[in-house]
Amino acid sequence: MRYLFLLLAVCIGQVSLAQQGDKLITLDDLWKNNTFKIASVPGFNAMKDGLRFTKLEKKEKHQEINVYNLAKGDMLQTIFNSEEQKFNGEEIRISGYAFSEGETRLLLFTEHESVYRRSAKYIVYVYDIASKDLVRLSDDKVLHATFSPDAGKVAYVKDNNLYYKELATGKEVAVTIDGKWNHIINGNCDWVYEEEFGFTRAFQWAPDGRHIAYYRFDESGVPEYTLPIYNGLYPENYTYKYPKAGEPNSVVDIRIYNLENKTAVTVNTGKETDIYIPRIKWTKDVSKLCVYRLNRHQNKLELLLADATAGTSSVIYEEQNKYYIDINDNLEFLPDGHSFVFTSERDGYNHLYNWDWRSQKLTPLTPGKYDIDNIVGVDDKRKLVYYTAAENSPLERKLYSIRWNGSRKKLLTPENGTHSITKIEGYNYFLDQYSSLGEAPVYYLRDNNGKKVRTLEDNLKFALKVQEYALGKLQFKNFESADGVLLNGYMITPPNFNENEKHPVLMFQYSGPGSQQVMDRFPLGNYFWHQMLAQKGYIIVCVDGTGTGMRGEEFKKKTYLQLGKLESDDQIAVAKQLGQLKYVDKDRIGIWGWSYGGFMSSTCLFKGDGVFKTAIAVAPVSNWRYYDNIYTERYMRTPEENKDGYDNNAPEKMAKDMKDDCKFLLIHGTADDNVHFQNAVMLTEALIRANKEFDGEYYPDKHHGISGGNTRYHLYNRMTNFILNNL
Repeated sequence: MRYLFLLLAVCIGQVSLAQQGDKLITLDDLWKNNTFKIASVPGFNAMKDGLRFTKLEKKEKHQEINVYNLAKGDMLQTIFNSEEQKFNGEEIRISGYAFSEGETRLLLFTEHESVYRRSAKYIVYVYDIASKDLVRLSDDKVLHATFSPDAGKVAYVKDNNLYYKELATGKEVAVTIDGKWNHIINGNCDWVYEEEFGFTRAFQWAPDGRHIAYYRFDESGVPEYTLPIYNGLYPENYTYKYPKAGEPNSVVDIRIYNLENKTAVTVNTGKETDIYIPRIKWTKDVSKLCVYRLNRHQNKLELLLADATAGTSSVIYEEQNKYYIDINDNLEFLPDGHSFVFTSERDGYNHLYNWDWRSQKLTPLTPGKYDIDNIVGVDDKRKLVYYTAAENSPLERKLYSIRWNGSRKKLLTPENGTHSITKIEGYNYFLDQYSSLGEAPVYYLRDNNGKKVRTLEDNLKFALKVQEYALGKLQFKNFESADGVLLNGYMITPPNFNENEKHPVLMFQYSGPGSQQVMDRFPLGNYFWHQMLAQKGYIIVCVDGTGTGMRGEEFKKKTYLQLGKLESDDQIAVAKQLGQLKYVDKDRIGIWGWSYGGFMSSTCLFKGDGVFKTAIAVAPVSNWRYYDNIYTERYMRTPEENKDGYDNNAPEKMAKDMKDDCKFLLIHGTADDNVHFQNAVMLTEALIRANKEFDGEYYPDKHHGISGGNTRYHLYNRMTNFILNNL
């Protein structure tokens, strides 16, 4: 009967994850058995006609790329079969693929080798779908292999230089020759651009394929950081460029290479070199490149329109902010050749605008006291912008459409919760990954009116598995900030919760600028581990404090120049409010977090004057002086400009204030290239100097995510035992 009920629920919509069973969650469930695996729609690649999609699938020991009908889901054909299409008699193992513009050829990516968080090298093959020819692009692993618009060439980066290969002749052409490790990078981002501006391929083909625009990073003046790698009798030192707060950046040029005459021009970005160029984007005019110019304080953004032949440029848009300007991909050029739609916080909330640089006319499209999240796409044919927004609540994301002039706004996904949208060429359909609090994620194919065409994944198997377990009640809660503002939070209470009994509380947060942990979606961060702790009697609470996102600019940017102060004030205030509840043991409140959340949990314990009994800090920043300059200076300016802001809110400086009866666990990976192990070392030194006892755990050669092999199991076992023994 229960199974029948679930089937009916799937037909109606999502599957509820309400408590049903009595099983207890174990660490084996979480990190060994993958018990709570949530199904997605892997390998979904919509094709240009907007009617078909492709998937990379495994058949016995072989791999296939298959084409499916989008609306009905039936398979139409196989375009690649690893058993049949071999290279030199050997099967290749594909980790990803990319179509050419006309979908006549494929790039097949194999032998993945991570570089940093977003970048990776591959052995790449070019596959012709019609002829079934399979050729290797290069003998070496390369980065960012990308077809030219006509599919006749492939550009890529190796050894810090940019190349392209003419597929008809097999000739490799070097666009640059001056690339050198830790000196010059062409076509690929330096570490800090990749991490903080969120992209890594630093070149773009012009729409007509006649030019390639690319970044050139001169990082010779950037200070180096060395990570010891403990992989042998003597550690191997990995040295790379990492500009900490206040330190020099790479000098960045944008160059445009002409494939016909094999020459490049440098775009005129002005005399000042201590700037950022966080984006480049070809316009609808194939001879014009848009270059973003951002000052070092990141509070003045200019868009330059550059000529591909001469490199000359002019400013077509300018914006200044009293705090800082967030960089994103929310800008789309319109077909008239002199306007674009974009998002800006210029009125205090993040909204859509239409800007015509010829007439100098700015048209607001979505006024109101709410934030736009993302531009999903621009439909030139229907003159529509599709976007997601938190219009009704900061906890939600819904899909809307609106005309370029701001008329005919339409809600396309009315269901309350979070809709993550993937656009499909032609804008006849969208892929909607939809979830809500306590409801299994479901993947819908929707048409451009929001109608559900079919369900691609219902997660019924996952829901059935979850309902075997005794889960605590998950619900939204509101708390007050230190200065009386209402904050969004959620609470997990133990199964069979008795409000007449006292319970310990573990608070979890991230708290970084613009972030959100509290949303109407599933799953929430560390959800099943938190449920495991709830089964052991703990109440789990998560609250998004001052500085978090989707509540307007003033709420988000109130932490400017004092990262950590107001955020920790809020978490301490929430802990005090929890301590007044009749079912909370005020002497057993703990807090934990990772990265920025680790910075926060440390700060809260040290300055909380005993409000928190325990804290766990995983990979925390212990002083913003040790972190990279793009992120840190965006919110803090430089240490020279803001000495007190750095030092007054640094866990390293306040470690001496930790109460002697408090318990603290500090965790870090020794090869963390993001938040360096140095942070843990300096915090450890401060604790020792103050004669404070604490627990520590370091993970050899592990990066910021602290994973691989048995690592995650060990990490969460360590944290679980620490909580059970000390909270």
